[in-house]
Amino acid sequence: MPVILAIESSCDDTSAAVCVDGVILSNVIANQRIHEAYGGVVPELASRVHQQNIVPAVQQALLNAKVNKNDIDAVAFTRGPGLLGSLLVGVSFAKGFALAQNAPLVEVNHMQAHILAHFIGDHNPTFPFLCLTVSGGHTQIVLVKDYFDMQIIGQTLDDAAGEAMDKTSKILGLPYPGGPLIDKYARQGNPDAYKFPEPQIPGFDFSFSGLKTSILYFIRDNVAKNPDFITENMADICASVEKRIATILLNKFERAAKEYGITQLALAGGVSANTGLRLGLQALCEKNGWEAFIPAMQYCTDNAAMIAIAGYHKYLKGEFIGQDVAPMARMIFKPLTPKGEH
Repeated sequence: MPVILAIESSCDDTSAAVCVDGVILSNVIANQRIHEAYGGVVPELASRVHQQNIVPAVQQALLNAKVNKNDIDAVAFTRGPGLLGSLLVGVSFAKGFALAQNAPLVEVNHMQAHILAHFIGDHNPTFPFLCLTVSGGHTQIVLVKDYFDMQIIGQTLDDAAGEAMDKTSKILGLPYPGGPLIDKYARQGNPDAYKFPEPQIPGFDFSFSGLKTSILYFIRDNVAKNPDFITENMADICASVEKRIATILLNKFERAAKEYGITQLALAGGVSANTGLRLGLQALCEKNGWEAFIPAMQYCTDNAAMIAIAGYHKYLKGEFIGQDVAPMARMIFKPLTPKGEH
């Protein structure tokens, strides 16, 4: 029964987890609140706080799992994509720990790990399935043929859906991080109060820059007429923005599922914690007689449990990497099967 220690440090959350034979025994996440004062993640500050948090996070993960460091069979870590300085902290720690324990290293692609979070626990999709991966930096529709055979069939051409939410929260004067606050206000508002445009992008790709601009002009024009417009209509604005972002995502997702003949649809990434998007996917699948898969909340945002489960399946395949490995701020995954075969 392989014991995997996993490290995640791609952005502003330092996380460590322990996985034994594919079962997550601990998942510790140290959040960074220092960025709230700046309205977004400051890369240099993030890497410094990772240095402070990584040892306590790993110690707590081992304690929670009741596992000794000498029991570790492999160290899995996020190699990329992400902030280079943040990744460097996690990669360096993983290399040092593995060297000290004479354990092999397993590199993990952060975006693949978000998808493989669906294999934590018992309710798992079967191959092939489609996954809508939505985060602050990425928006992708991925055809998942096997654990590491994934093909991106659609992605954002500019802003990610998470960026659109974060920038909307800034326009509305909400504190960082704004995504959860938009979700909170949206639960109290009318999603049909205001109509925002849906970009007409060919194929399965997305664009959110135009939506962001239309929201900016909408708020500017209405505040010019009524200085209290945002305060008086916050819930309706948030509900309307959330609905438009969700429909942009789910309309493409539905079309992709029908074209590829897939009946199992999964949601992953930080924005998959959004209530409107979760409910929208469930409604979409109920309408079409499909099956929806959404990870538990703790596995939606950046976490080491997803790195652990991805590392576990790579361990079973014997896919290890040497001590000369370096982090990659931009890291893509290429399908193992030729494009067009699905």
